Amino acid sequence: MSIKNFIKELGNNHVEGELIKTIFVSLTSSFVILAILYFLRLRNVSDFVPKYGFFLFFAILSYSLILLSVRHIRAYKEFACMSGMMIGMTIGMISGFLPGFFIGATNGMFWGSVVGMSIGILFGLWNGKCCGVMGAMEGIMAGFMGGLMGAMTALMMINDNLRAAGVIVFLISATILFGLNYMIYREARDSGMERKNKDSEFFTISWSFFLTIITTWFMVFGPRSVLFQ
Repeated sequence: MSIKNFIKELGNNHVEGELIKTIFVSLTSSFVILAILYFLRLRNVSDFVPKYGFFLFFAILSYSLILLSVRHIRAYKEFACMSGMMIGMTIGMISGFLPGFFIGATNGMFWGSVVGMSIGILFGLWNGKCCGVMGAMEGIMAGFMGGLMGAMTALMMINDNLRAAGVIVFLISATILFGLNYMIYREARDSGMERKNKDSEFFTISWSFFLTIITTWFMVFGPRSVLFQ
């Protein structure tokens, strides 16, 4: 099954047909809550857009892609050991690295690492357990390393094209997640897997709200390292 077949499935009514819709629902939810926060509080923050707008925008884009993959995994629920380990490793790494990078760019390495590791380990464990303990361990390890590496990369590039690096990091991560979703599609079709779970749009909306609020609060009002005071 080629990538062309996978792309065609994105327009059908199968599991893969819901993926594009998930992105739009996530982005809409995140930007709605961000607009509400802006008019209630953030517009009074000095230089909010120049300081935080870029990194917050890409963090929201990142969450939409992560949640897309999470819904895809949850639809089939159980995978073979090797596939589950890859799922745990990929989700853990990307969902740790990206928040770690973007929060590290505004709050410093320590807090970027803390938030990145927390999100990465949470999603890595949650999704990696689709194949049992090995996938769960992969998810924890990848989330742990991804959060640290994302924040460290941001700090190392703080005076060297940090925003350009953020775009590159996001594009590479998006490509990896696309590959993961294609792998899930191939695994499901080749092994004849049936859908076992169907999440409502509330799942995407609630997680988008939660991640956007947490990230916004940390970037703007949260603790930060000495270099960012």
